[in-house]
Amino acid sequence: MISPLGCSKEDAWEMIAAKRSGVGPLDPALAKCLPMSCAAAARQFQGTIEDFGPLQKDQKKAIRKGLKVMCRECQMGVAVAQRALADAGLAPGDFDPERTGINFGTDYMLSVAEEFTEGILECLDEDGQFDFALWPIQGMPKMSPLWLLKYLPNMPASHIAIYNDLHGPNNSITLREAAANLSVGEAFRVILRDRADIMLAGATGSRLHLMKMIHAVQQEELATEQGDPARASRPFDRDRTGMVLGEGAGAVVLEELSSAKARDANIYGEVVSSASSSALQPGLAAQRDLAMKNVLVTALANGDTSPDDIGHLHAHGLSTRTSDVEEAWAINEVFGHRAKPVPVTAAKSYFGNLGAGSGVVELATSLMAFGHDRLFPILNYETPDPDCPISAVADGWSDPGTSFINLSVTPQAQASAVLVRRFQ
Repeated sequence: MISPLGCSKEDAWEMIAAKRSGVGPLDPALAKCLPMSCAAAARQFQGTIEDFGPLQKDQKKAIRKGLKVMCRECQMGVAVAQRALADAGLAPGDFDPERTGINFGTDYMLSVAEEFTEGILECLDEDGQFDFALWPIQGMPKMSPLWLLKYLPNMPASHIAIYNDLHGPNNSITLREAAANLSVGEAFRVILRDRADIMLAGATGSRLHLMKMIHAVQQEELATEQGDPARASRPFDRDRTGMVLGEGAGAVVLEELSSAKARDANIYGEVVSSASSSALQPGLAAQRDLAMKNVLVTALANGDTSPDDIGHLHAHGLSTRTSDVEEAWAINEVFGHRAKPVPVTAAKSYFGNLGAGSGVVELATSLMAFGHDRLFPILNYETPDPDCPISAVADGWSDPGTSFINLSVTPQAQASAVLVRRFQ
């Protein structure tokens, strides 16, 4: 994973174990023109070849050459994929290419203004006004002929397949925050259908592109914290003021059990089921509470699992006034009849909303909780909100249990969930 907590799972766990936030001050130039003062950038990721983990010589050469046609989100996506494959002990030649595929999620991707600057300057008249008639003649020839390749949402999966010789099923999912769980779920089903033995699944995203930040200002509830940035993301807390914008990516390797055992692979957990739902009210208004309830019910049913068997729920935990209330309602609708409340955690309290990258980073932190046998608390959860009656993991560490559900939802009420249990 690559996130505001660092460029590896070890970095992330060290930050979480120390209850340290990855949220920091927003660039002063942006803070002057945007109504926010903090953001969660993946500051350690520089986009250099060293960020891509162990590579074979030919891979290193190809990726270094390809960096110029990757935007930052693509670079992060390729980097986490290479690191995940290395962590799984998989290099080209170690697997059957025809039985190895990829499913990768992304946000919508946007060009940066600098891509057009030179062409625009060529089209200014004597008064400094843009002449549209000059654009196809003098402006477009100044554009890089490969500029669009940087921003196509299917490019992370394409690059990863090329660099690793993956000939199996290949798919890209562009459903914002829901994309990660959907990618894992589809990879899981590809293996169940016996179309592949190994699937790489993940997602990359950023809410820190300037135009996306403007979109968020116009459409979403953003944290108004003016003090310590580390306290800005406060899922389910009574005093939360909104979400923090961030960036990041993550990837996991899914493998059919006998294949993993034959390689003596390190197994972090077992995917049991997945679910997706979209729910709209009359007039096409998003009904996120119902969409989240639907995926929780379906993930349990598909996994033949009782609500009482879930060790913890990894909540979407957006830290907005509305989304957290809707999510708490969905959790109580599904788990409210348990003899013991389901423990709820939310890693966004440590790094904000990473867009499409959030879900898989959150999935990975719950898997690490299995490995360390302790579930981390929600950072900054200090005052329970009566409108969010959940059993939040708060001050100390908790038992992660033997299974968890990872839950995500978009502002448009597209929800996704993955049910995972410890491998016995």
